[in-house]
Amino acid sequence: MSASLIQVEVAYANATRQWLISVTLPNSGTVTDAIAAAHLKGLPAQDLAALEGNVGIFARSCQLNDVLKQGDRVEIYRPLIADPMAQRRNRAVVSKKLLVKNAAINKAAAKKAAL
Repeated sequence: MSASLIQVEVAYANATRQWLISVTLPNSGTVTDAIAAAHLKGLPAQDLAALEGNVGIFARSCQLNDVLKQGDRVEIYRPLIADPMAQRRNRAVVSKKLLVKNAAINKAAAKKAAL
């Protein structure tokens, strides 16, 4: 491989399949160049500009015009199905209800045992 070319990987996964494709780019290749060179089928957005904010390099968010280095892995992220903060709040509510219910059961059992 010549010094003016770099090898990078493009990673993408949908609900049923994963892709990890190696591509060769010029030394000044960008994230957009890597995604275009990978020719990924099944991407939710045909327009690369729609991927802005949903790409990263080794799990760090990046811009589509960021220049890549030798060995980088470009990752394309899917949108979240549910808000993680809302899920955490819901689990906390359920957990608190269970604690209250268990405390009431334990109190009733202790009262019954005392008789």
